[in-house]
Amino acid sequence: MNYNYLLYFSVLAQTEHYTTAAARLGISQPALSSAIRNLENSLGGVKLFEKVGRNIRLTEEGRFYQETVDEAIKKLHGASLLLRDSKTQAPVVIRMGVVSGTVNGLLAKEIVKYSQNNPRIRFDLTETSSEKLMDMVRQEKLDMAIVDSSDRDRSLHFRKLYQRDFLVALPATHPLANRDCIEPHEVVSEPQVVFNYNVGKSFKEWTTGTPMDEAVVCTVDTARSALDLVSAGIGISFIPTECAEKRPGIAYVPIKNWHQALYMCILYDKWLEPPIWDFVEIVVKAFRARKS
Repeated sequence: MNYNYLLYFSVLAQTEHYTTAAARLGISQPALSSAIRNLENSLGGVKLFEKVGRNIRLTEEGRFYQETVDEAIKKLHGASLLLRDSKTQAPVVIRMGVVSGTVNGLLAKEIVKYSQNNPRIRFDLTETSSEKLMDMVRQEKLDMAIVDSSDRDRSLHFRKLYQRDFLVALPATHPLANRDCIEPHEVVSEPQVVFNYNVGKSFKEWTTGTPMDEAVVCTVDTARSALDLVSAGIGISFIPTECAEKRPGIAYVPIKNWHQALYMCILYDKWLEPPIWDFVEIVVKAFRARKS
C-alpha cells in the first residue's frame, strides 16, 4: 500500500474538492486523480468517491475507509515523532492526575524512584476531582489518573488499586476528639467542610436520610484546604487517612466502616509510550502489594 496514496485520500476526503486538495498537497490535480484511481484499484475497484454535479463526496465505503486511514496516519506520525525524539533523547513527560491525598507516601516514593532510574522522565501532576480527571483522560490531556470512582464510559479502563480508610478531622477541643472511633450518625449534623466531588458524594450516599446538606458550611477540592478550615474552627471534615497531617488544634478519629476504592484510569485501547506504560504497571503493582 502506497503511503502517499493514503495521505492524498485523507486530504481529499476532508476537502471533497480536487483542486483544493491538490493545492494543499502541492501536487497537480491530474496526479491526485491518478493516485485516487490507483488506490481504488488496489482495493478491488471499490469507489471511494462519487460525483455530485461538479463536486465529489465520499461514498459509504469511503467514509468507512476514511476513519481507518486517518487513524493509521495519526499512529504513523506519532511513531515517527517517538523515534525522532528517542534519537535526540528528548524528555518523556508523564501527565498524571490524582485525587487529593494520593501523592502522599507510596506514590511519591514511586515517582522519585522512577525519575532517578530514568533521567529522561518528567512528571506533570494535576490534583483535582475524579470527574475532572476522567474528562482530562478522555480528552487525552492526561496519560493516566488515580481516581476514587469508576465510570461506565467504555472509552475508559479502570484497574482497582486498593481501599483507603477515612478519618474525621475535628478541633482538638471537640467532645469526641478522644474517641477510638466514630459512627457516622454521631457527627453527620455537625458543621462540615466537604469535598466538591466523590468523597462528599459517597458520604451523602452512605448517610442517606440525614440532614447532611444543611450541615455543609464550605466545599473544597483538596484535603489540605479542608484541614486549613478545620484548624480555623469552621467545622469538621472527613478525609482519607493518608491526608492526616499533624497540626496543632486538630484531632483525628477513625470513622467506623467507611472505605473507598482507588482506581488507575487510562484511556481504553490507547497506545502509550513504553516509559509511560511501564510507570502505570509499577503504580498498579505497588498499590496492590500495599494491601497484602
